[in-house]
Amino acid sequence: MTELTQPGASAPAGDNRLNKLYFAVWRWHFYAGLYVIPFLCMLAVTGLIMLWIAVLSGLGDEKMTVTPGDALLPLAQLQTAAEAAVPGTTATQYVGPLSPEHVAVFAVASDAGTTGVTLNPYTGQVLNTFPWRAGWYDLANDIHGSLLIGTLGDRLIEIAACLTLLLIATGLYLHWPRNGSGWRQALVPATKAKGRAIWKSLHGAVGLWVSLVLVVFLISGLSWAGIWGEKFVQAWSTFPAEKWDNVPLSDATHASMNHDAAKEVPWGLEQTPLPLSGSRAGTQAISGMVDIDSVGAFAASLGFNGRYQLNLPGGEGAVWTISHDSMSNDGPSPTADRTIHIDQYTGNVLADVGFADYSFYAKAMAVGIAFHEGDMGWWNVALNSTLCLSILFLSVSGLVLWWKRRPAGALRLSAPPRPDLVPLTRGVVLITLVLSMAFPMLGLTLLAVLALDLLVLTPLPRLKRALS
Repeated sequence: MTELTQPGASAPAGDNRLNKLYFAVWRWHFYAGLYVIPFLCMLAVTGLIMLWIAVLSGLGDEKMTVTPGDALLPLAQLQTAAEAAVPGTTATQYVGPLSPEHVAVFAVASDAGTTGVTLNPYTGQVLNTFPWRAGWYDLANDIHGSLLIGTLGDRLIEIAACLTLLLIATGLYLHWPRNGSGWRQALVPATKAKGRAIWKSLHGAVGLWVSLVLVVFLISGLSWAGIWGEKFVQAWSTFPAEKWDNVPLSDATHASMNHDAAKEVPWGLEQTPLPLSGSRAGTQAISGMVDIDSVGAFAASLGFNGRYQLNLPGGEGAVWTISHDSMSNDGPSPTADRTIHIDQYTGNVLADVGFADYSFYAKAMAVGIAFHEGDMGWWNVALNSTLCLSILFLSVSGLVLWWKRRPAGALRLSAPPRPDLVPLTRGVVLITLVLSMAFPMLGLTLLAVLALDLLVLTPLPRLKRALS
């Protein structure tokens, strides 16, 4: 059994019961950190990469500038130029210019894949071609979401995010002002301290400052995860297609409009079925020929100016889709989200969903994702950059604290000492139960750790000592 007098261990003076609780919480904080630190570093680094690529160059070429001309070319003419630039392809998506000084972009596809084509919207000149949603931003995004190993990576990251919530809760307890110290000592690092004391003060103060923002990031990120996100909150918060009046529905959902791991449709619509073309349903919108020019003109009449997405029908029952949303970095205001589906044969509007139609949680996610991606202005970019750098500092300082505390030459993890009897206060039990019920992957992970301790480590004392 590890004694509370382990070298380098320290806890606030006071009641022995609280002292034991402090060591128990510290031990959970330590073990959660062992798993979480590599993932937090990965998320912070890839998050910084995506943030600054989006700021400096955009997800594709959309921030490339041109000299404005007298008039924009018809979209059909731009489409023809884009398809000619990559022979054998068909246009699938149009991205409107950010402003009169910016380029237009088409996605054109063939069996060989999808290519982005950047054009001068005034002359039709092709300025660049590039692999669609396969650049450095998208590589960082794939790592950020799945470690490039698909579902397994998604699950590992979801466990890490859940354990980070536990890490925050235990960290707040450990650094909470006590024994006569106040909030000034907790929030302001003790710069005159030396050795391990200064690292502990910096680690705790930075952790307190970023904890609330980090929770927002974790919740918005977890809402995309495969278990808590897809199976629970997203399923509960998805826009119900039944609200569309007598509109035939496709077997495909809005998620089919995404490109691989790239999320391009609003979170609250991903699991909603797409409407189906070929009926007399809907509200009349476009009379005459239904083509990219008439659909583009209709979008302009509704106020879709600047950057927006226009998805072309990809089959007999497919629809035209006009959309402007924060998920696609179309603008700084998530409350401006709007998605419209148009029957490719009749020109009728089959569905029109805006921010006001979202559920409460879907609205929170629209705002949360825009905040998460740094889309809401330079203050958001600065805050997100600071958060990512703070996460890296917390990870490094946590490792430094462990290194300075461990006994010299010890061939073990030197975990914080485990008290012989952990006092289960009502607050600790309640917080653990609430977190475990709210985030099933966290509860399953905690149960797995307890099972490992009872079934594997307890019968093998040498192994248990090495991990203590």
